[in-house]
Amino acid sequence: MEKYAPEMLSVVRIVVALLFLEHGSAKLLGFPTSPHGEPAFMTLMWIQGLIEFAGGASLALGLFTRPVAFILSGNMAVAYFMGHASKGLFLLVNGGDAAILYCFIFLLFFVAGPGAVEPRCRTDARRSPWRSGSTRQLR
Repeated sequence: MEKYAPEMLSVVRIVVALLFLEHGSAKLLGFPTSPHGEPAFMTLMWIQGLIEFAGGASLALGLFTRPVAFILSGNMAVAYFMGHASKGLFLLVNGGDAAILYCFIFLLFFVAGPGAVEPRCRTDARRSPWRSGSTRQLR
């Protein structure tokens, strides 16, 4: 099963990125329709939508995976503490479970890299421990 780890990391990256991109498109483009409506131009929620849309698209394409994932991880940590932590300690109560999940999955992509499916122009592809033929072993 270990030989499929790089491909599965890519599949998870693409699926998570498309889910994240959907949050951004709901805020910026109104599609799919958000229950919160569209935010006003240049508000904090609009900027969040821009980060979600651009970051999700970049991750889905495998472009700048590590730096984008690092930024998105921090972004989701800030989103949790600004929007959810004040509503209670437990994630189920404060509604912050998705923000925490996104935060840590993006942190995983920052550490692990994009996986096997990535553009050929990537510079960090040779250093990724998930690439087949890597001399480093993960434990």
